[in-house]
Amino acid sequence: MVTILRKNLKKTKLLRQELTQIEGVGLWRANQICDYLGLNPRLRVQQLGRSQLDSILSLLQNHFYTGPDLKKLVYQDVQRLIQLGSYRGVRHRKRLPVRGQRTHTNSKTARKFLRIF
Repeated sequence: MVTILRKNLKKTKLLRQELTQIEGVGLWRANQICDYLGLNPRLRVQQLGRSQLDSILSLLQNHFYTGPDLKKLVYQDVQRLIQLGSYRGVRHRKRLPVRGQRTHTNSKTARKFLRIF
């Protein structure tokens, strides 16, 4: 097993596919990382050298938000919206859908209010 940012990557899978297992790295960003480092699109995780692993790790740590840092950033953004009292902040506070989804018949789980008495 190869471990990058506390995530175990399967050796037999393609590198671009396995990079998406890291929180904050989707398929587009995985392709971007591999293209920037000049890695073969068909490269498997077991074919990586130590220097290539180090370059992937340093690129992820220095240029992208991943893992707990990403979660903290998203949490701070939501808290900022709530403190501003914006419409999106109010929807977050009431735990309702934020992006204009229908609530009359759909998203019954999202329509549950927190009752504070």
